[in-house]
Amino acid sequence: MNVYQTYDIGKLINGNPYVGRGIVIGKSADGKKAVTAYFIMGRSENSRNRIFVENGDEVIIHPFDSSKVEDPSLIIYSPIKKTGNNLIVTNGDQTDTIYDFVSEGKSFEAALDTRCFEPDGPNWTPRISGMMTFGEKFTYKMSILKSADVEGSECSRYTFSYNSLNGVGHFIHTYVTDGNPIPTFMGEPERVMIPDSIDEFLENIWTNLNEQNKISIYVRYIDLETGKTENRMINKNS
Repeated sequence: MNVYQTYDIGKLINGNPYVGRGIVIGKSADGKKAVTAYFIMGRSENSRNRIFVENGDEVIIHPFDSSKVEDPSLIIYSPIKKTGNNLIVTNGDQTDTIYDFVSEGKSFEAALDTRCFEPDGPNWTPRISGMMTFGEKFTYKMSILKSADVEGSECSRYTFSYNSLNGVGHFIHTYVTDGNPIPTFMGEPERVMIPDSIDEFLENIWTNLNEQNKISIYVRYIDLETGKTENRMINKNS
């Protein structure tokens, strides 16, 4: 296997019934844009009853039909939030933990040292997180918090730090594929190609996610010179 190979994300996810929730962070091929994407999938009615809503720089998950909400604790949260020169992207309410720590001058890692995987045994869904930092250089970090054993007795924490490369992104997702229990993501975030076109990137992910299980996707391109943002969002429940 070539560790420097960069993959087409559409081909990575095509035919996979359930990669769960996914985060991509990277830089466009022309080197001008910082890029992130976040998508959610769901198998249960409770999980599928969701939409993304924009609120300024923040993205919030709302129930599509509030009368059908069974347990909001693991499905309603803010996946994208900005503080200072950092943009946080996660698959759970650890967004707020990272936001609070970083806003107080503490680190991404310190924030996640206080958190663990989701308490949804036997799956023990990993908490995946990313943070983009803008300064003289555009850098980013990604993290996954996983159960150390089948009983969920301990948490293993992995953090990956990247200097951005033109046309390269990293993709981390909660699951390998469908199953019972659902197998947890393994290894390092996958290297994927980031095109210059936000619409091309959005379409490549959305059209290749499993039609039955996909719910919502959000993509943001940020101009590294001006800070101007371009956003795209699709809610299956619109």
